Amino acid sequence: MLVKTFGSACYGINATTITIEVDASPGFGFCMVGLPDSAVKESQQRINTALQTIGFRMPGRKVVINMAPADIRKEGSAYDLPLAIGLLAASEQVKAGRIGEYIIMGELSLDGRLRPITGALPIALQARSENFKGFILPKENAREAAIVEGLTVYGAETLHEVIDFFNGGDSMQPVTVNVREEFEQLAVAFDIDFADVKGQENVKRALEIAAAGGHNIIMIGPPGAGKTMLAKRLPTIIPPLSLQEALETTKIHSVAGKIDQHTGLVARRPFRSPHHTISNVGLVGGGTNPQPGEISLAHNGVLFLDELPEFQRTVLEVMRQPLEDRCITVSRARYSIEYPANFMLVASMNPCPCGNYNHPEKPCLCGAGVVRKYLGKISGPLLDRIDIHIEVVPVPFAQLSDTRAAESSAAIRERVIAARNVQAQRFAEIPRIHCNAMMPSHLLKRYCRLNNACSALLKAAVEHVGLSARAYDRILKVARTIADLANAPQITPEYLAEAIQYRNLDREGWAG
Repeated sequence: MLVKTFGSACYGINATTITIEVDASPGFGFCMVGLPDSAVKESQQRINTALQTIGFRMPGRKVVINMAPADIRKEGSAYDLPLAIGLLAASEQVKAGRIGEYIIMGELSLDGRLRPITGALPIALQARSENFKGFILPKENAREAAIVEGLTVYGAETLHEVIDFFNGGDSMQPVTVNVREEFEQLAVAFDIDFADVKGQENVKRALEIAAAGGHNIIMIGPPGAGKTMLAKRLPTIIPPLSLQEALETTKIHSVAGKIDQHTGLVARRPFRSPHHTISNVGLVGGGTNPQPGEISLAHNGVLFLDELPEFQRTVLEVMRQPLEDRCITVSRARYSIEYPANFMLVASMNPCPCGNYNHPEKPCLCGAGVVRKYLGKISGPLLDRIDIHIEVVPVPFAQLSDTRAAESSAAIRERVIAARNVQAQRFAEIPRIHCNAMMPSHLLKRYCRLNNACSALLKAAVEHVGLSARAYDRILKVARTIADLANAPQITPEYLAEAIQYRNLDREGWAG
């Protein structure tokens, strides 16, 4: 008897439906074709043991299984469940009437229980687009898949429940999630707040500007000055994710298997902070079984690189193209996959190996030229893509012991949201441009016009202060954001001067 079941395979952040054809005919033997990898081939042993454990049996006949399309490699153990149901239906132990209406995915334990899978959300979206009636998967992934409206989702704990379902039982009930209610509850729930930070008003201001315009920022200061503390609080002032952004972010985390089983939806902007020993593949994605890297897991959120000079230079250089294009294409001999990578880069670093260069109280112990050599670990093209450079100095004791509450994240976020709304109106008719940091050069002439006073100030900065020519566009974008925060239609010398001071690392003589 020939039976068809349906599973799915994730490539990048999208899914492709896989048709599993199971034929049981007179004879002996077991054959699986359609480019299955080792994990898929090993499913025969898991299925055989699981069926015996729950009182069923493998077909005592010749079994041929084809996984189509046959030119796409099938990877992983998530095909155990559709293969098991297909084998049972082909041997008439399960009624085959409704099997073709559902996408079925899940890994089997030897005792017949189901283990969670990755990529449940993109699989559910693809199932809905192809008009499948429902999606049957492990219970741990059910809330994630149930985010998709218009698709009936069933979460199963055991293989026996799925068998009973297709035989007409009521062992499983649909899982429902109120997406908007859950999204609104989680979107602005944070455990940390800018009110916890004492002093550092100039750095808070720089972070507010970065959040308002989507600008990349680097903080330079001695150990213990609060760089990491400030960076971790940046997501609390960035505008909340829209529902569409949340679904897009959840797809990436779903493929990577990093979804919280209790929520199923990434409702807050991601904050990723990889260790400086990370590899190229870990940062941009790829690998033998392609997975999104840290820059894609930070999509619509923040990528924080602490102690930037300690990262391998080759690792940092691979970010240059994604910072401009907001996506990364991973091309290998076997595949070419594109992952989104629209993130804010936030970096921190000590000014020198000992950490005390420019410290107001402690002397720097580094020799001549060491500071410049340390800064030289970061390439000029990468620094060129960082809009704001801000020095962080230690907080004096008087401010640390101050018991008065600092400004909260909620108050700062209101100003940031207002500035983002101005930018949303400005770029409403321009595709893929949402904030000032995304402006290409040709739009600067339209939205960052300078009067004579501003032009003279910027010329003086470039010629006399020692700013490089490559900083020109970045200064204009930051000045435009400062004007938006002030709800000002034009860039004035006041806003331009503030933007110029956020280019510390471009100043001649900064590193000795």
